[in-house]
Amino acid sequence: MTEKVYITGNQMATFSCPKCQKSKTVNVSKYASLDKIIKVKVTCPCGYGYTSILEKRKKYRKETNLPGSFVLLADGKQAEGGLIAVKDLSTTGLKLQINSQHNCTVGDVIIVKFHLDDAQRTLVKKKVIIRNIIGQNVGTEYAPTEALDKALGFYLFS
Repeated sequence: MTEKVYITGNQMATFSCPKCQKSKTVNVSKYASLDKIIKVKVTCPCGYGYTSILEKRKKYRKETNLPGSFVLLADGKQAEGGLIAVKDLSTTGLKLQINSQHNCTVGDVIIVKFHLDDAQRTLVKKKVIIRNIIGQNVGTEYAPTEALDKALGFYLFS
């Protein structure tokens, strides 16, 4: 299994051996500016070899496939909407897959609604700002008025 390793603000990454649990922090600045997925082969002092992916995102993202819906806000009023799948979650935003034609553009504000797949099937309703659109995939950031609620925070790290 390939594990993601996050690059810190000072261009360091901590690799942890899946076999013996020993960890080592290494300067990875030569990889930080590359604009592609970086796979690194690591050999632990215990002799075990494994592969890690260097993740340049500042925040952890949890992959999901949660069905939900969205409504586009135009002039503060609800306009068109549709079905979505939440593809990943973080403490700062969501990646959505919009399952229909839409007129959303970068900078638009939408309200998303979906249930977590936790034991309580917690309802999440968030106002988000569209930051990028690539085909059906839409990257969003929580609106400044949205706080990370306790249930979503717990879900992210469970």
